This record gives sequence, C-alpha cells and structure tokens, in this order.
Amino acid sequence: MKLILLSGGSGKRLWPLSNDVRSKQFLKMLRNPNGELESMVQRLWRQLAANGLLDSLYVSTSKTQADMIVNQLGTEVPLILEPKQRDTFPAIALAASFLYSREGVDLQETVAVMPVDPYVGEDFFALIKQLEHVLDQSGADLALIGVTPTYPSSKYGYIVPAESKADKIQPQMYRVLSFTEKPSEEQAKWLLKRRALWNCGVFAFRLETMIKELEKRGYPVEYDALIQQYDRLPAISFDYEVVEKAERVVVVPYDGEWKDLGTWNTITEEMTVNLVGKGHLDNGCTNTHVINELDLPIVVIGTSDVVVAASPDGILVSDKAKSHRIKDIAKEWNHRPMFEERRWGWYQAIGYQTTDSGAEVLTKRLHIHAERNLSYQYHRHRSEVWVIVAGEGEFVLDDRLRHVQAGDVLEIPVGAKHAIKATADLDIIEVQMGDSLVEDDIVRLCLSWEEIMERVNRDQLEGGA
Repeated sequence: MKLILLSGGSGKRLWPLSNDVRSKQFLKMLRNPNGELESMVQRLWRQLAANGLLDSLYVSTSKTQADMIVNQLGTEVPLILEPKQRDTFPAIALAASFLYSREGVDLQETVAVMPVDPYVGEDFFALIKQLEHVLDQSGADLALIGVTPTYPSSKYGYIVPAESKADKIQPQMYRVLSFTEKPSEEQAKWLLKRRALWNCGVFAFRLETMIKELEKRGYPVEYDALIQQYDRLPAISFDYEVVEKAERVVVVPYDGEWKDLGTWNTITEEMTVNLVGKGHLDNGCTNTHVINELDLPIVVIGTSDVVVAASPDGILVSDKAKSHRIKDIAKEWNHRPMFEERRWGWYQAIGYQTTDSGAEVLTKRLHIHAERNLSYQYHRHRSEVWVIVAGEGEFVLDDRLRHVQAGDVLEIPVGAKHAIKATADLDIIEVQMGDSLVEDDIVRLCLSWEEIMERVNRDQLEGGA
C-alpha cells in the first residue's frame, strides 16, 4: 500500500501565526514525549514512523510549502509537487499519475490518502493499515474512514451508512448510503440518529481507479504531461468530484481520538503549557493562552478564556469561543507574509519602505542552520547587502569562494550569482533594494552545496583555460 499525505491550505483561522505560506500544520505549539515543541505535521510524522508507515509514504504539496516540509521533516521526504495549490482532486490526481508513470506502481496497488494535520490517537493507524484488506473484502471502488461523532457539529461533512443489516458487509465495515456536507445543528442531530460518521478526509482506492478517472475526463495519465495541463483540472474537492459520484463506497468507523485543530479554541485545548514565547501570565488568568513569536514580552493579567497570538504578521487578542471569526477578517488582508520557514532556516521581514525615487527597500533577518545553504542564485530586479551578525560560513559570489564571519558586510549587485553555507548557525541582516522586491525574483542555478562547488570549480577551470 502507498500512502499520500496532502499538505495544503492557508490556515487563516490561526492568524497571525498562519498565513498563505505557513499553514496551520507547521505551527510548533504541541509537545512531543520529550517535552519539546512540535508542529502538527511533525506529530503525525512521528506517529507514522512508530507505526511503520514511512517507507511507503509520499507528501503531496505546493512549491510554496516544500521548504517548510523539508525544514521540519528532513531532506529525505519524498515530495510530489503541485505547480500551484488548487484543491484535493487535482492534488490526488497528480499524485496518482506520479505513482503510475514515475514510480511504476502496479495498477492494482492500494493507495491511501489522508491530510497531513489530523490530531489522532495511535489506534487510528491500525485502521489505515486495514484499508487494503477492506477493499479486497468489500469489492468497493473506494474505502473511507469515518469518525464516530462526539456532538452534533455543523463544521464537518457526514458519511451516512446504509441502515439495513444486509448492507453491513462485515463487522466494522458498511456500505455508504449518502453524504451530507456541513449541515445545520438540527440536521446534524438527525444525522447522528442515523449513525452518520464525520468525514475525516481519509480515502483508499486501487491506483487503477484514479487512472481511469483521469482517462474518463480526457486528461493525460503521464505525470509530466499532466503537470503541463494542471490548470485544466477542476479546482474541486476529491469528495465532490469522485467520492460522492462513485457507486461502490464503503466506510470503516473509527471510535477513537480525532480532532480538527483548525481554530485557536481547539488547538489550545491540546497545548500542555499556557505560555509559548516571551511573556507573563499572572495567577488570575484562567484558561488563557499566549503564543508569542516576537522579541517583545506580552503580559496578560486577570483574563479568562482568552487567546493572545503575536507574530511579525500581527497580534490577535480574542475570546476563545469567538476566535474562529478571524478567518473572515484575515481574508481582507493581502500583504506579503512577514515570516517564512525555508529548507535552510527561516527569515523575518523587519522593515519596508519606498524611497522618493520609487525604489523599494526591504530589510530582513535571516537565520541559516548549520550545514544548510542558500541556493546558487541571482536576481534580475534587486541588489542586496548582507551583514553577518553571528556565526560563520562559506560565501560564493560570481564563482569566487571566501570564508565569512560575524562583522562581514557582503555586497551583491543585480545579476550577481551568489550562495552561502553556514558552518555554524548564521544570522544575517539583509537589505534588498530594487524596483520590484518579490520572492519570485530568484533564478536558481544549483540547490545543493555539492552542486554549487562542482559548478564553481568547473567555471574557474574553464575561465583559467
């Protein structure tokens, strides 16, 4: 069985820590068994490893999230990259074509798909492993996992199992009668009486099933060809486009721990500490949480049932029960993210201005982890000045290599090829100047330091010749 993790979304409900680039699954607010902070995706990865599911696993994500996944999970994570975020049907279709045409996976192989950020108990993964057997025994086209509801929620989709005994294929496996998407609370109460289950977004199918879905719609099944036509795929969920139209669908109930940690109210329920970052909560605070990514302290006195979240993107102070409303408010803001994690470390934007002549000036703080590096790259529209604040490393400018350390000032003209590797953790203040300061103004020539050194040595030899 192959397992596909879907990583997408913008996480506006956890603003200001989440944004268009850093979704909720990457926020480090949970504690692992060693007491260290971890993100939702790191928690899930740890659980998958404990259950022996990493060897058959791939992560489907967009280019904008690839660096964060590598930064948090390591460089060996197998990635299937979408050209852009669309929805779960295009993502799953692309992943299926990758397995079929790039990996040579047999058409009869079972493929399971799940989101990258569920908060589940260890027994959940035993059901994941059973999905191949479920497809074999039921003869169904699709097998789902449905969560036994704990209350009549209007936030989730529902899977309604068939009611008659004849439709119960065997213990803990039911034919699916219908689906209901985010009902009213009254409808949800009625659905609970029908033994309906929450749809947790876990599907399993034979690879052949998805390949036939692509062929039926006239799309190529080869990965490289499908990438070129990715914009043609409908931006629609896999549920709507495939699951709800399928004739033979079964569901396996799950009666264990499952939560969607999608709001400040729900995620703070799973936090084992009330303060993350610099600050102070006095003894008069009850059920109040502070999550602070700023260097300034936050002091909270005498409040109850409140969440305070601060990042370079903004500050939120909210009653927990109403914190979900931030999603609609944050949609109105389209400014660039002020903090991003990358495969090499992270950066924080700390200042922006436009000069009288119309030039843009952006100041950033970069942190590069030891033994990580920026790619060998150049910019068409901006020059940069780097001030090494702490640490040391190796710096390449137009094929010339030099050692750098705290106190060095590095000037990078427009069009100059450059890269840097940290031999010890590097902190850099970067000042960008140009007529268009966008993250896309990067032409990457090499990614790994080994490739960079090979290119530099080759160019120097050719230049000497």
